[in-house]
Amino acid sequence: MTTLLLHCRPGFESEVCSEISDHAARLEVAGYAKAKPNSAYAEFICTDADGPERLMRGQRFAQLIFPRQWARGQFIDLPETDRISVLLSHLQDLPVCGSLWLEVLDTNDGKELSNFCKKFEVPLRNALKKAGRLVDDERKPRLLLTFKSGREVFLGLAETNNSAFWPGGIPRLKFPREAPSRSTLKLEEAWHQFIPREEWDERLNGDMTGVDLGASPGGWTYQLVRRGMLVTAIDNGPMAESLMDTGLVQHLMVDGFTWTPKQPVDWMVCDIVEKPARNAALLETWIGEGHCREAVVNLKLPMKQRYAEVKRLLERIEEGFKARGVKASISCKQLYHDREEVTCHLRRLSK
Repeated sequence: MTTLLLHCRPGFESEVCSEISDHAARLEVAGYAKAKPNSAYAEFICTDADGPERLMRGQRFAQLIFPRQWARGQFIDLPETDRISVLLSHLQDLPVCGSLWLEVLDTNDGKELSNFCKKFEVPLRNALKKAGRLVDDERKPRLLLTFKSGREVFLGLAETNNSAFWPGGIPRLKFPREAPSRSTLKLEEAWHQFIPREEWDERLNGDMTGVDLGASPGGWTYQLVRRGMLVTAIDNGPMAESLMDTGLVQHLMVDGFTWTPKQPVDWMVCDIVEKPARNAALLETWIGEGHCREAVVNLKLPMKQRYAEVKRLLERIEEGFKARGVKASISCKQLYHDREEVTCHLRRLSK
């Protein structure tokens, strides 16, 4: 099992290769990354058999930016019939697993395989339990099967507490019909990604205040209002009447890059289409000067050197906080609902 498989958004394979190579070098795990454009996955091939496990043990998955899912293992060929017997034979030398996910890649071919996986999962799960290869125990590794086709699968393992929250890293969120735009799902996914569900009532509640920079027509404002917050929406464009009718939204037609609140707010969110360096500076200012306690901001990415640019901006933000004497947690992820962008979450910890 010398291969680490990493799912990603199609078109971002090279960013995944650069990122995982960075971490492998830091952890002194020898190997090389490879990927085909628009394949929706990359591989890191380790020189040593224990390389993938050491790499996963030394790196928190939640801190990776571009990978959606990862697993250590190998690609195996499957026959047209009796696939289960072949899988069972390959599992004999692996640990007993505590859960099972069947995954596909985020491509047209992968989507066509979804129905196959749904039909195949029940008989496979029953066979694995009967053979003693699968038990209900979240402390044991998860068995991740990524199907490239009905004849080829990546048989992989990952720890349940150090891998994606959802199969393939793709959340199953339902678009609220009353939301003004589909961008609302980006902020909802960000909360799932960055805030433990058991902390939502404490960190996302009706006693709080929020600011939405670049709010029109209100997709992100909708999520704040949905949690009962009083929201200041900053944008020269119009806001959805349904949001204004709630009585929870104040709309100010001013410049989101120059306006600041008179009193600190709990949340600032921003999805302004602007150069990433400018949005990153805005994020540093709001958290660094105490205008908000937590923030979610999207950084639109350049066409080239996207990982290098994100890494540079995050380092600049961190250096800015150190210069101010501010402690803050910084997280960054390319979410499923993101496109040519990444989403950053910052939380101020102390002055």
